[in-house]
Amino acid sequence: MRPIIKVENLSKRYRIGTGAAHRGALRYTTLRESLSRMASAPFKKLSRGGRAPEETIWALRDVTFDIMPSEVVGIIGANGSGKSTLLKVLSRITEPTTGRVELYGRVASLLEVGTGFHPDLTGKENIYLNGAVLGMKRREIARKFDEIVAFAEIDKFLDTSVKYYSSGMYVRLAFAVAAHLDPDILIVDEVLAVGDASFQKKCLGKMDDVTKSGRTVLFVSHAMEMIAQLCERTILMKDGRINKAGPSREVIDYYIGLYNRG
Repeated sequence: MRPIIKVENLSKRYRIGTGAAHRGALRYTTLRESLSRMASAPFKKLSRGGRAPEETIWALRDVTFDIMPSEVVGIIGANGSGKSTLLKVLSRITEPTTGRVELYGRVASLLEVGTGFHPDLTGKENIYLNGAVLGMKRREIARKFDEIVAFAEIDKFLDTSVKYYSSGMYVRLAFAVAAHLDPDILIVDEVLAVGDASFQKKCLGKMDDVTKSGRTVLFVSHAMEMIAQLCERTILMKDGRINKAGPSREVIDYYIGLYNRG
């Protein structure tokens, strides 16, 4: 059987200026900011007498793994270990520096509040927009529409622009869309932590349904019990590399042991 996700020697490098390096932060720029920076660069060179040196950081280094259809795989690791960058590459939000990713099927991603939504469109319009992005026909989306709205519990706000939604409403709708529009691959980051306890329980129940229906799921979380409950296999990331991969309980125990020894 062919893997539904195939990752080979994947690396991602970011360039950071000296100012950002001192702050210890990476910043993603918009297209408008990039064009503005290009236009003003010659004048900045003249005023500074040369360009400030840049540093680079490797968020991912030589990551390789396969995921088979219907597998449920957890991804764990400390903050800054490369988990979110990996998911952004798999979701085609950012391009890898080297290596390759092969995805066979429709991908729905829930990475951070607002991912994939247009803020000026209503909740209803965003449901149809997300379905269209997944390659679904309008009648397919319409068939799932009432189920999505009922799960998200935002029926009173369907005709309101999502930019006016609270973070909780945003996440409820985003998860409902991602989980109900029949993706072949569902990618979920720690964003579920935004919701309250009852909503998290509801989401876990839905994710359990999704996995039993044969979908492939990648799930990032700091909640080890959630990982152990949902995922058969887990990948531990450290310093942008795969530190360990295998049965979830085995990898979780190893991860906890690293902290206990540290």
